[in-house]
Amino acid sequence: MTTIVLIAKEPVAGRVKTRLHPPFTLVEAASLAAAAIDDTLRVLGEVPATKRVLFYQGTTLPARARGFDVVPQPEGTLDERLGWLFDRYDTPVLLVGMDTPQLQSGHLAGPCTDWPDDVDSWFGPAEDGGFWALGMREPDGALIRGVAMSQDDTGARQLDRLRAAGHRVGMLPTLRDVDTAADADVVATVAPRTAFSERLRELRAGGRPPEGR
Repeated sequence: MTTIVLIAKEPVAGRVKTRLHPPFTLVEAASLAAAAIDDTLRVLGEVPATKRVLFYQGTTLPARARGFDVVPQPEGTLDERLGWLFDRYDTPVLLVGMDTPQLQSGHLAGPCTDWPDDVDSWFGPAEDGGFWALGMREPDGALIRGVAMSQDDTGARQLDRLRAAGHRVGMLPTLRDVDTAADADVVATVAPRTAFSERLRELRAGGRPPEGR
């Protein structure tokens, strides 16, 4: 079975989801990040896993993290931190990001329920050119280090790295990261029963207009 890892940053105002400001305040943006983390932890708690890990940058843990092993993120660039994480394990690992509160357990059926023998790695592309999930049957941090993160070709570069190493890659659904207010509206429409969507409705009801209005 698979060790499933959520990489997340403590939702502190001014440190997370700053591209949601404006139209939201930095405090409101952080509250949306907290809701997204809550939704993702809930889903990861539902899928089969050998171990559940929160790879965390911060001090105050989310309430829903109970039952997750907490691994503090080391210093370094994101690719270095991810490489360090994957080098910790010698059994299958699936990493999931905190920016896709529309995530459902069905999205993770392949790596978490029935990892096929002909799949060495799993890759979940994001609409913005990044990726929301990355899994390896035999984790190897060297396959991540050196990949420039947070760029519009990050996903393509990471996928190329896996395939160049001879990995047979299983593709997960493409999901939309929440980076902007427009992203938030789309994701909330796709997943209206999430904590993220509920928090967004509260903010909209308080007079926050959609981005660009």
